[in-house]
Amino acid sequence: MESFLQIAPHSLAIVLARVGVGAGEAGGAAGVSESDALPRHHTGYEIFADFKAENTHEHMWSRRVTEAVRETFFLGWIDEHVLLIQGKEDHLEVLREGWMRRSLNPPRGFTITYLGESHQTGPDEAASTSHQSLPQ
Repeated sequence: MESFLQIAPHSLAIVLARVGVGAGEAGGAAGVSESDALPRHHTGYEIFADFKAENTHEHMWSRRVTEAVRETFFLGWIDEHVLLIQGKEDHLEVLREGWMRRSLNPPRGFTITYLGESHQTGPDEAASTSHQSLPQ
C-alpha cells in the first residue's frame, strides 16, 4: 500500500524536480545553486499557473484531468520544490489517477517526482501512520 504525506485537508502536494539538474550537474559550478543554474519562475503561484496551463488544454487522454486541474486552487509553495494545491476531493482523485496513468503534465522546466495526498489527522493517527519522506 502506498503511503502519503499528510499536510492539509482536501489538498495535494506535488513534489517537483527541475529538469536537467542532477547530482553531478547541480554541484558542477562552485557557488551556483539549483535556482541560479536554470531559468526560474519568480513565485510558487507562477509555477502553479504554469501547471494549470500545461494541463488545461484539451487533454488527449482525459477531459476529466483538464476539468479537475481547472477546479484546483493554489495553496502554497514549500522549499522550492513542493507545490500545494487544493480542491474538491473528487477532483483530487482525478489528478491522482492522471498521475498514475502518466497523463498529468508538470510545469515547464520541471518533472513531477511524487504526488503526496494530504489528510487532516489527529496526533495519535499521525504517530501510527507510516510516512514516506520527501526527496531532498
